[in-house]
Amino acid sequence: MTGPSEPRDERFSAGGPRGGSARPPAGDRAGRPRDAERSGGGERGPRYAPDDAGRSGGGRGAGRYAGPERSREGRRPVGGERAERPARPGERSPREGRFGAGRRPGRPAVDLPRHVAYQAIAAVHRDDAYANLVLPAMLRDEGLTGRDAAFATELTYGTLRHTGTLDAIITDAAGRDVQRIDPPVRDALRLGAYQLLHTRVPAHAAVSSTVDLVRAVGPGATGFANAVLREVATRDLDGWVAKLAPSEQTDPIGHLALAYSHPQWIVRAFAEALGGDLGETRRLLIEDNERPPVHLCARPGLVDPIELADEVGGAPGAFSPYAVYLPGGAPGELPAVAEGRAHVQDEGSQLVANALAVAPLDGPDGRWLDLCAGPGGKAGLLGALAAQRGARLTAVEVAEHRARLVVQATRGLPVNVLNTDGRTVGSDPKLPEDHFDRVLVDAPCTGLGSLRRRPESRWRRQPSDLPPLTRLQRELLTAALRAVRPGGLVAYVTCSPHIVETHVTVTEASRRAGFPVDFVDARPLLPAGMPGLGDGPTVQLWPQRHGTDAMFLAVLRRG
Repeated sequence: MTGPSEPRDERFSAGGPRGGSARPPAGDRAGRPRDAERSGGGERGPRYAPDDAGRSGGGRGAGRYAGPERSREGRRPVGGERAERPARPGERSPREGRFGAGRRPGRPAVDLPRHVAYQAIAAVHRDDAYANLVLPAMLRDEGLTGRDAAFATELTYGTLRHTGTLDAIITDAAGRDVQRIDPPVRDALRLGAYQLLHTRVPAHAAVSSTVDLVRAVGPGATGFANAVLREVATRDLDGWVAKLAPSEQTDPIGHLALAYSHPQWIVRAFAEALGGDLGETRRLLIEDNERPPVHLCARPGLVDPIELADEVGGAPGAFSPYAVYLPGGAPGELPAVAEGRAHVQDEGSQLVANALAVAPLDGPDGRWLDLCAGPGGKAGLLGALAAQRGARLTAVEVAEHRARLVVQATRGLPVNVLNTDGRTVGSDPKLPEDHFDRVLVDAPCTGLGSLRRRPESRWRRQPSDLPPLTRLQRELLTAALRAVRPGGLVAYVTCSPHIVETHVTVTEASRRAGFPVDFVDARPLLPAGMPGLGDGPTVQLWPQRHGTDAMFLAVLRRG
């Protein structure tokens, strides 16, 4: 779960399964570690399905377009043979004119996909908007679908993911700090630099289209923008990294941060959580920069996952018994989602919720509690499982609008939604102490485990966010331990691998509980054959190991 002010993303996901097909089965993933020196195999091109895939237009696979070749470490070179390349989405053609599809009077003289991408990027930086919320609405408003929507989506999310490295390159090319450039021009330069360094858009097209954009948003800076972008185009991305990144030998964290566009403090936190393994840290950073596939959760008792996969044209998941991988498109338009038989949920979130439900428990097992339930993905899965077992789930959410989302997500299931603070256990008569058999604490966190789904969040989060979040995490976990009956189970979950939010929080809360608390080995609660689960008793899932968000799970039994 992300921080209180940031919308959690279980409903939204970007991209289709990698390579345009279903993820390989568990045995293939377990036996085939990824090469640290690449971010994907072969010709992996952008796929269209925005992070708010449930709200977007376009059909399944509507936006796949030919992908660029990648350089040695998963980056795309500027150079290479282009003479025979067909027209790419968003480039001008005699039929489309200067605007691309859907020209409107009074529109700035720039093609429509690039214009939409710019407006989304500007909204993120100007208004603290979230791309997964603003971009789908813009695509709908402009009538963009198919290849044009794919191009706009790729430019938006790619530019936001790589902002840190793009800014370093623009600073060098401009001879001034990027923060001294007027914000509209700065965002346009980021968009142009991304095209030059990460796509096979010809350099002249990337430069001229960006200058057109600057002419509309910062007319006095067209010459400046032209000069900066021509300087950016003098090197490919590997060349810029070689020039600007710190030495890999003397400052490996700084090198990885610039090469793979993550803040240094996040790279350091990842490396620490991975036991100092910089090779695997590199693979994680590469995976963070990929567009994640859309995962559906087939609600048990309501739809069989194999039947759901056939219905939606997807494939059963590798690990979760309820997961289905979508090839793209808009899952919100699927009948199974509209009818409540399935919902969009990362496979890792499914696994940690299911782990609580399958953990062995002595004594009564009819009263379940989700202490931080919004927006309702895990509550939906637990509610469906509870219905099969004659149990009932109480779902607690402190934010009123998110509580309404939980109500919608659990409609028809044995779930009672409370709009209250989970820390009121014992003082709220609806949340008595020593009462529940199974309790889930999906705690608010930095969300560092879902950066691939939230391109802007890596630049918004700061180390100063940790103290208030970890205090809230301890308070919620302490409340959960009070709420569970002796012998009952508590699952503590975060979508962050940061050690302070995971091991430190769990250790401190269990130590301060005032009664015995035992750790349950969580590894047997996950599907047999899952690789890379560590030594236990807690489990950390990883994008580069499991293809999931980086979910942490600790299961505690109250003595």
